Amino acid sequence: MDTDSHSSADAEVVDQIVSGDVNAFEVLLHRYEAHVVRIVKKHIPFDKVEEVAQDVFIRVYQSLPNFKRDDSFKQWLSTITIRTCYDFWRKHYRYREIPVSSLSEKHQIWLEEATAAKSSQSFDERYSQKEAREVLDWALDRLSPEDRMVLELVYLEGYSVKEAASLLGWSTVNVKVRSFRARKKLHKLIKEIF
Repeated sequence: MDTDSHSSADAEVVDQIVSGDVNAFEVLLHRYEAHVVRIVKKHIPFDKVEEVAQDVFIRVYQSLPNFKRDDSFKQWLSTITIRTCYDFWRKHYRYREIPVSSLSEKHQIWLEEATAAKSSQSFDERYSQKEAREVLDWALDRLSPEDRMVLELVYLEGYSVKEAASLLGWSTVNVKVRSFRARKKLHKLIKEIF
């Protein structure tokens, strides 16, 4: 099925649901469940993925009357998914200082060597990407939800500033400024540890 006929089929299903056929929502659920879970897994801790994915589909169902037939359903759904992830972090975010001692010994060693590494090539050879991601996640947890989401979208997932702005419902200027400042905060956070 090509994109145009898929979009048309999605719009028809949305019309059925809005007209009262609640069971037609199952079609959209099955069609896009994997897509939503893929997005959520990138932004949310593993043990919360299912819960957040359910929240996404609840929001989608509640927002169906606002869906415009001319829009891409998949893009509209992606936007709701990203915003739900963002809201997750806003809801669960706590400003707290956590000492470096809360990191495992392995991660503390990784951070010490990362800051002292002479060359990125020898650093990459000695440590796995998994450990780097764990330390990055630790640092991202110390940022505000806004900073975390903009860094993940722009720098980790490669969305353009315009695409990130659309997904978050922000202006492109806001995304540019926020991503610049968030990068500096992340750098400072890691530097201050040592």
